[in-house]
Amino acid sequence: MPRRRNFVTSSAFRQVQRQANALLAKLRNEIKKKEGEVRRLRDEESRLSALTGRASAAPRSAGKGAGRINWKTVLSQLPRQFKASDIRKVRGLADKRPSEIFAAITRWIEGGMAKRKKRGLYEKS
Repeated sequence: MPRRRNFVTSSAFRQVQRQANALLAKLRNEIKKKEGEVRRLRDEESRLSALTGRASAAPRSAGKGAGRINWKTVLSQLPRQFKASDIRKVRGLADKRPSEIFAAITRWIEGGMAKRKKRGLYEKS
């Protein structure tokens, strides 16, 4: 005697699976459209930024295009005596976490490129 109950359950499961696949396909299409719209808006923003002579306010994307920071170059842009707030004034570092900035200062001190004058004040060597 065949198991009808199993057949019905399997059929219902397949229907739900088909519906889920259809929804997933729609969602992927929508995501592609939105990404295209975002890409278009970013291009427009960069054209307007170039026109005004200002740098783009929004980062291109997290992780992409940002690149690594050359901290030796950052040190060369600082005055002889500097604070962490002076480092934030260097282009592209305003939004850096304090831990990243102080890690760089520590590397400079350990590398002999800077020394601590007093609390919060450093000097290039």
